[in-house]
Amino acid sequence: MNVLQDYMVAEFVANYREGRLSRRDLIRRVMYITGGIASAAAVLSNVGLNTVDAAPLMAQAQPGSSPLSVPADDPSIADTDDVTFLGKDGATIMAYQAWPANSSGPLPLVLVVQQNQGVDEHIRDVTRRWAKNGYTAVAVDLLSRQGGTAAITDPNDFAKYLTGPGVDPNQFVADLAAAVAYYKTRPDLVDSDRIGMNGFCFGGGLTWLSAEQIPELKAAVPFYGAPPPLSDVGKIRAAVLGVYSSDPEDFANNNRDALDAELTQAGVVHQFKVYPGTQHAFHDDTQDVYNQQQALAAWADTMAWFKQYLALAPSNATPRPIPIPRPPPPPPS
Repeated sequence: MNVLQDYMVAEFVANYREGRLSRRDLIRRVMYITGGIASAAAVLSNVGLNTVDAAPLMAQAQPGSSPLSVPADDPSIADTDDVTFLGKDGATIMAYQAWPANSSGPLPLVLVVQQNQGVDEHIRDVTRRWAKNGYTAVAVDLLSRQGGTAAITDPNDFAKYLTGPGVDPNQFVADLAAAVAYYKTRPDLVDSDRIGMNGFCFGGGLTWLSAEQIPELKAAVPFYGAPPPLSDVGKIRAAVLGVYSSDPEDFANNNRDALDAELTQAGVVHQFKVYPGTQHAFHDDTQDVYNQQQALAAWADTMAWFKQYLALAPSNATPRPIPIPRPPPPPPS
């Protein structure tokens, strides 16, 4: 399996252990990824679920609600809109966009990359949060070839369409690149020299991949994303802030140190931040693992990162590292 398939299986196992996914749905989703029941059983056995009918480890809690949430009718943003454009393969790609009300002139663009449940209401909310903060924001629907997220009636099908056998994650990167190409034709909305990306979970991994393949990106913030091919990190031109949980069992943390070392060796502007007391997906206020204090801290860090490397950068700016504060010199003896 590829890294995103491994990542998705690990996320489904975590959801099962936390009581958010039934045994039946766990098996179905993993089977969609592996292509068969025998291979699904082998994969689950490898991650310690020798008997997948074991009781979940914890009951589902009620998720919190983020104070950052922006309703669709918020007067600070313009009427949100669903748009379409052509993918590189000629397919019609669907997307959800938002921008600030009463904006004048082109704005920086942020591409918001979905989790493993498509462009759901949470991702739309995050898109509006970016718009409220002065950006044109767009969430590309990576399920456009299946009719879009709204057309998926069985949640188990997301695994099949996003990471099933024969699904190439580079196709999703191509769709995100097609969005960049489309917005280059919209100077009324977007300054095409100031483009960033912010992805979550599955979308965090795609944000890393996109940073390697879409040279127009100036800034990127993947939240708990699977690492990209380490051999290609030297192609990254964006300044990247990696947001991660402190949970040692969080599969997104696998190979993070190796990625950090490769980015440093390649001279890529980057920083990893680990938020204490958090689990995977801690930013998502629709899940029981939501940690409001740390989610707000991560969002503030994300906003600061984009402000430094995207919103306030001149069109031809080259990202510069954030200076590391030095301790004051010792007092004279």
